[in-house]
Amino acid sequence: MEFKRMVVIFLLQISLSIANSDVVVNVSLSKQESVERTNLQKLHAVRSIQSEDGDVIDCIDIYKQPAFDHPTLRDHKIQLAILHTEGYAYLGAKGDIMVWNPWVESDDEYSTSQVALKNGYELIESGWAVNPSVYGDRQTRLFVYWTADASKKTGCFDLTCPGFVQTSNEIALGAAIYPISNPTGLPYQITIYIHKDPATNNWWVEYGEGINIGYWPPKLFSALNHHAETVQWGGEVYSSRVGTHPHTGTGMGSGHFADYVLGNSGYVKRIRVLENNLILRFPEWVFSYTDEYDCYDTYYISDYVQDPEFYYGGPGRNPRCP
Repeated sequence: MEFKRMVVIFLLQISLSIANSDVVVNVSLSKQESVERTNLQKLHAVRSIQSEDGDVIDCIDIYKQPAFDHPTLRDHKIQLAILHTEGYAYLGAKGDIMVWNPWVESDDEYSTSQVALKNGYELIESGWAVNPSVYGDRQTRLFVYWTADASKKTGCFDLTCPGFVQTSNEIALGAAIYPISNPTGLPYQITIYIHKDPATNNWWVEYGEGINIGYWPPKLFSALNHHAETVQWGGEVYSSRVGTHPHTGTGMGSGHFADYVLGNSGYVKRIRVLENNLILRFPEWVFSYTDEYDCYDTYYISDYVQDPEFYYGGPGRNPRCP
């Protein structure tokens, strides 16, 4: 099956009156508690432009983005279906993530698929998200997220709090991703690569093959300042109604259970880690995990395929998960 690479919608040319400005481009976002645009980000906007899909794009001076202001607090409950590896000092991780638009039942819930690196309570991740409370709609969008304390008092999506520094003027954090996979059409995927710069210790996010979106400075962390101890690929659902009855109906991946036959579920392929030898390779060992197997499940396949593949997802509430 032939895969088409997708691009993040970003129909914008930055020239005209800001041609001499050093800018990054960023979809204006909302805090988790509100769907209004972040006032902090608007304060720093040099210029705001509307893209063809209706998004309002803020052009921000690279030295005045919200990553240099103060933090928002965050606390959430999550449901995971992941492929996990540990045991080495990881300096990067990569994966091709199939892109879907799962149903998100409530405005205060979200569904994501991502590559994540962790060390203790510290986490950095990037992928795609359907997050109504942050983005104000249910489109599938590119995101980054970080926390230094398991999301207790630090961390946020994109640029809604200090932390991530955007440097790209090609890819906008929070921009809608198009096209989206569907069961009767072609599959589409994005490539995410998070890696540590050995010279600066910055953790960079690379989109596709070679577009650096931006980085997390090492001063945000203590343990991740050195390396990651675990890497995870897969899906996540946020809701106050996980592990309870009735369970949330928010889907993960495509909203279907792991489907390695037809591929109509979430998946990650070309799974890679970067270690001290600075060579990208498949992890020495991995295992799959899900919090509630009847709600969201996983399937890892390594036999009879050219490269190991990880499938995951589910509908949330269903007869097996009432």
